[in-house]
Amino acid sequence: MDVTPDSVNALFESEDYGKRISAVNQMRYLEPAIAFEMLMKAAVDSNTRVRYAAVSQLSAVGEQNLESVKTLLSDRLLNDPEPDVRSAAADSIGALQLTDLFEELHQVYSETTEWLLQFSIIATLGELGDPRGFDMLEKALQSDVELVRTAAVGALGELGDPRAIPLLKPLASSDDWQLRYRVVQALNHIGGEEAQSILKDLVDDQVEQIAHEARQGIASS
Repeated sequence: MDVTPDSVNALFESEDYGKRISAVNQMRYLEPAIAFEMLMKAAVDSNTRVRYAAVSQLSAVGEQNLESVKTLLSDRLLNDPEPDVRSAAADSIGALQLTDLFEELHQVYSETTEWLLQFSIIATLGELGDPRGFDMLEKALQSDVELVRTAAVGALGELGDPRAIPLLKPLASSDDWQLRYRVVQALNHIGGEEAQSILKDLVDDQVEQIAHEARQGIASS
């Protein structure tokens, strides 16, 4: 059976949330402009899973109308009762480079205790590349949640701000090899003599992935 706007709409009108989720999944096969309008409606569905799927997919078609999607994602980020949906909204904000929503991201991060939402916002700050995010990322390095700390390291690398190097230096000797790996990647992205100095200490790291990244960074400088 071919996927058409009518067939998808018929599923979406069902009272069965499973069929509505199926409808949202099928929207990816429609023309972007048509999928966008349908996803905007699905993003305010009564069912959490339907909203989550729709908000996540808006990252792919949101450019159809950035002003409208900005308003909707802001609302989902600030007001949705489910952390998963709010996290998906943060992810889509990053994917669509909606820097106008920085203050909303800052507000939610400062208020929430949900680690998944914190993680999504920190990762989004890296995608946005907005220098206003530096202070938030610096604080996130002190998070009690390991994944949030790791995301902050990656985001600081994406930001490319040399002020991050003194913050990353102590983490280069962490017992957590995955954290050291993210530090090396971040330093490679930031570059500069100070970053190179730290990388030189990591070229003989016992984890080959880290040593390889460090050597690559030095060689490309």
